[in-house]
Amino acid sequence: MGQDYRHFSLDERCEIARLQAEGHSVRQIAAALDRAPSSIARELKRNTGKVVGYKPGHATDRARSRRWKGSKLERNGELRQAVFKALGQGQSPEQVAGRMALLHGSCVISHETIYRFIYAQIARHNDYSWRKYLPRAKARRGFRGQKGGSPANFIQNRVSIAQRPKAVDDRSDPGHWESDLMLFAKYGQAVLTLHDRRSRLLIGQRPANKTANLVVTLLQNLLANLPQDLRKTITFDNGTEFAQHSKLHALHLNTFFCDTHSPWQKGGIENAIGRMRRFLPRKTDLASISEEQFNTLIAIYNNTPRKCLDFKTPAEVFCAQLLHFECESTSPPSRG
Repeated sequence: MGQDYRHFSLDERCEIARLQAEGHSVRQIAAALDRAPSSIARELKRNTGKVVGYKPGHATDRARSRRWKGSKLERNGELRQAVFKALGQGQSPEQVAGRMALLHGSCVISHETIYRFIYAQIARHNDYSWRKYLPRAKARRGFRGQKGGSPANFIQNRVSIAQRPKAVDDRSDPGHWESDLMLFAKYGQAVLTLHDRRSRLLIGQRPANKTANLVVTLLQNLLANLPQDLRKTITFDNGTEFAQHSKLHALHLNTFFCDTHSPWQKGGIENAIGRMRRFLPRKTDLASISEEQFNTLIAIYNNTPRKCLDFKTPAEVFCAQLLHFECESTSPPSRG
């Protein structure tokens, strides 16, 4: 029958130190602690200091230092390189860990290990540049407060989100969208964003201005080429840029609006804009970003694995549902 091995506790080491100081032998100490004499002898040999002798605290520290082999990211250079390459592309530690688990079929590294490694580097070297590997670039762990939405404006033919079909809420049905403007510090600069609730796909356009007529025209152009099954509803906040929403009804698209001061009711697009802020902070001058660079940033977002999609990417999920509806529309009718 196998033996049950266990490490010495601090209390046991205090007792060893007391008995040794009183002149007891190794076998007498072992009998008092109900331990094997060899365990006591090994403990004294390994953890006795040349200067301080056997001290409980010193012995505990020496034992811990032998067991610690460093973080997995310190021991595995290849894994560390892969993790930080993904972090450098804007993925969060949770997305990195989840994607690796999806590709390898088992857990490779936990997101907590990544977080602890980065914060350990900050504490150890006092180098705050390590925080730039994290989505929100925070030097300390914790939550930040979030501001609420802007005041609502009256919009003609406005339909409350309370009347939106309940099936939209669980995100299982494709074809339901959310839209908002991503604003910047320089007056007049904005990005019009469209977000698919099911796949989390993000579409972005840079309008020349925020007028309602231009915004609705861009939305019509973006949605018109989609199959009807992929354009059923769209949800806005109460900004005046969406005042011409009724023109979208020509696409058989039902429009709904959040309650006043409740941007969280279209949480998908709010989350998407927050993620895009990692690449396009509010202080960004959009005029300095080329169209190719802008499209690349949108592509990075859509090709980033998401926990809510079982670490698939929005592009993968959206292409799968688009292919499904295209196949449905081209399949021959069944013979009755």
